Amino acid sequence: MELGILVIAAFVLVVILAITSVRTVPQGFNFIVERLGRYQETLHPGFNVIFPVISSIRAKVDMRETVVDVPSQSVITKDNAAVTADGVLYFQVLDPMKATYEVNDLQRAIQTLAMTTTRTVMGSMDLDELLSQREAINANLLRAVDEATASWGVRVTRIELRDITPPDDIVQAMGRQLKAERLRRAQILEADAEKESQIRIAQGKLEAAKLEAEARERLAEAEAKATRLVSEAVAQGSNQALGYFLGQKYMEALKAFAASPNQKTMILPVELAGVAGALSGLGELLRDATPPRPPEPSAAAKRNPWSVPPTAPAADGE
Repeated sequence: MELGILVIAAFVLVVILAITSVRTVPQGFNFIVERLGRYQETLHPGFNVIFPVISSIRAKVDMRETVVDVPSQSVITKDNAAVTADGVLYFQVLDPMKATYEVNDLQRAIQTLAMTTTRTVMGSMDLDELLSQREAINANLLRAVDEATASWGVRVTRIELRDITPPDDIVQAMGRQLKAERLRRAQILEADAEKESQIRIAQGKLEAAKLEAEARERLAEAEAKATRLVSEAVAQGSNQALGYFLGQKYMEALKAFAASPNQKTMILPVELAGVAGALSGLGELLRDATPPRPPEPSAAAKRNPWSVPPTAPAADGE
């Protein structure tokens, strides 16, 4: 009877030892095993067996990427401006043994390190740099925190500043500064546009003046040529060209006088003798310039040369 009890007790003990020696590690975790209080091994995901009684699980280390909030804190910048900043940090454990034995409370240690590093990096920069160079700040924070956590078996993958809030008075001053800057740019653009407009107007006037001067020059050349031709005709003894030239000028002056907006009534005859003289001079000039027409052929010339001339009547007595 006693033997049976011992056998049953031994069997139960063996089952208990077998159960306690088996460890199943889930994916994404590593277990730290200690034997008699010292680090023994690291159990990886899957089925594992440890020595019962004297071996135990010291820590279950999460190997996945973990996010840690960096609490909001006040930071004094290089130009003595007080701003409030907060952020977020991502890290991943690479060595579970170091993460367990090299630091106590890994997440809290990383969070505190990120806060102090943020104050150090942001305190060495001016307010304008903080607001305009956020990427550079993130890069500096990542490099500093990652170097500090390398001995813990941890790799910091990303760190981002979520918000940088200056005081209200500084925000208002920045708004006024931005408004003044926009107004200055608008005035500069308006002045440039006005300058460009004046330049284009001046260029247009210059081109118009050049064209008008060229037109006057060509008109003067035409007038000079006409005057020269009239002078040559007069020198050759022909006064008709001179009469035509004077008559043309007289008619142009009369036309301009009639088309004047101040001229309401014009009484005729107006020097009709001068007009008649101009027209007669023009007629004589045209007659002289027109070559004489050949005389009309006579009836005898129009007769057919192939026709036989009529025979004269015979004399009486012949």
